[in-house]
Amino acid sequence: MSAHGHRIERLTERIYEDVAEMVAGELKDPRIGSVTITQVVLSPDLRHVRVLVTVFGDEMDRSETLEGLASSAGFVSHEVGRRLQMRRVPEVVFVSDRGAEAEQRVGELLHKINPDE
Repeated sequence: MSAHGHRIERLTERIYEDVAEMVAGELKDPRIGSVTITQVVLSPDLRHVRVLVTVFGDEMDRSETLEGLASSAGFVSHEVGRRLQMRRVPEVVFVSDRGAEAEQRVGELLHKINPDE
């Protein structure tokens, strides 16, 4: 892997940690419910960060949480740029990780069928 590739990998890990910390305790939007960050994708030019999230709850909870995260994206972008001392602040976009949500739903259904496992 090239030096640039290692740099992106390290930045991606740091962004993951910082965003997870912000979502867990720093974002005060009451619409944001229970969220797990499943993946962070940083563009090679360092301008865009896609944060894949799994949102727990019903469809209304998911919708409200994603709205809250979207409205917090500017703050999160600014904080990521500040904390990592990046010259250019990357644009952060929160995206629902439907694959992880589908896995969660299958697990819930299986538990309903056989609650002892």
